[in-house]
Amino acid sequence: MAVSTLECCSGLSRSSFRGLLVVPASARFSSAENFRLSPSQLNKRRRELRERLAISRASSQQEDWVKQVGKALWGRGLPPGALVDVARQLWGTGWQVMMGQLAPTREKGAYDRPNSQFRSRPKTGATVIPGNFHLYVATTCPWAHRALIVHSLKGLGDAVPVSVVVPGTSGLWEFSSGIGNSAGEGGQFTGTKDRANGQLRLLDVYKLRKESYNGRATVPMLWDQGAMDVLNNESADIIEILNSDFNEVAENPGLDLAPAFLKAEIDRWNSVIYPDVNNGVYRCGFAQGQEAYEAAVENLFKTLNRLEEHLATSRYLCGDCLTLADVRLFTTLYRFDAVYNILFKCTRQKLSELSNLYGYLRDIYQIPGVASTCDMPAIMDGYYRVLFPLNPGSLCPAIPKSAEGASLLEPHGRERLSKVVVGANN
Repeated sequence: MAVSTLECCSGLSRSSFRGLLVVPASARFSSAENFRLSPSQLNKRRRELRERLAISRASSQQEDWVKQVGKALWGRGLPPGALVDVARQLWGTGWQVMMGQLAPTREKGAYDRPNSQFRSRPKTGATVIPGNFHLYVATTCPWAHRALIVHSLKGLGDAVPVSVVVPGTSGLWEFSSGIGNSAGEGGQFTGTKDRANGQLRLLDVYKLRKESYNGRATVPMLWDQGAMDVLNNESADIIEILNSDFNEVAENPGLDLAPAFLKAEIDRWNSVIYPDVNNGVYRCGFAQGQEAYEAAVENLFKTLNRLEEHLATSRYLCGDCLTLADVRLFTTLYRFDAVYNILFKCTRQKLSELSNLYGYLRDIYQIPGVASTCDMPAIMDGYYRVLFPLNPGSLCPAIPKSAEGASLLEPHGRERLSKVVVGANN
């Protein structure tokens, strides 16, 4: 499922409600060749920096003014009840407006995820030219993260180059030089320049299409550089394409995360995991009605406990083989205790309280090539500091111990459930 800065993963900046979510990327991408900016682009960057500085100063002045007024009106006491009631009503109305844009709903306030718009694949039998297809991602986003994992496991490297976007102050995905971003668990995770088209925003890449574009600019997105068009922006499709369509340029062409003999079982697990877990956590966090929230929470934990029972006797979802179904589940589980349990009100249980699921999470995290795509500090920033309607103060909590890299590297003991090692898929 595709994600935009205003749809799913992280979200709304304070200055705009048009976009949504998150990012930084891995050391693998931080060494991307920089593009030389034209004089007009440099001037635009300078104007943007001046505007951001002005906004920051104005915000600081406003905060001081608000504090002074509060002290003058009621000293150290609490605000009058009437003011609290008015503020509650105003915030409630504003929240409904913002959430209406952030998370479209259907009956009873249940979140209704928009469909992806581009669903093409490379032409069957066509020769794959290294660099002809380009992957755009945001590492905070679980939907884009799954594409990064498959890209890493298949060893696609610069054969399918990657550009990483970060959320801009406008709420839209932007490209970055990566300067000043934090280090992730697997290396230095930063946004990158647009390695394919030299644009400043992801939306500008979408608009390079011959037919132009005026919709949402979502990630992940697979770009066809030869046709100068969006090939696909549906994550479920993209991970299948990365797994099977670029083997002639992959370092690990023998790794098949969707073998034909497991297709029916992979599809069955995807049909369970997507509605109640992958999208289920968003149906909890973006619910705009109590009944919709309670139904989403019930379905989420019913499915998690079903998975917990299944994984007591199976190393991966489909037995001994790591598959795309596991990749799709992993990116949600990785964010569970740090984000969904807290911010999205998925509070019935922590993942670390489900021993088989938590061991399964550690097992996949420790597969070579997976941890290097994970950046929990960036994920925390992306959700808590950007998803304004769910966290107005933008305070970012401490990372739970269960979500730290050191804990995820603890022995998982799940080898006992498997007769073959993961590498046997290669």
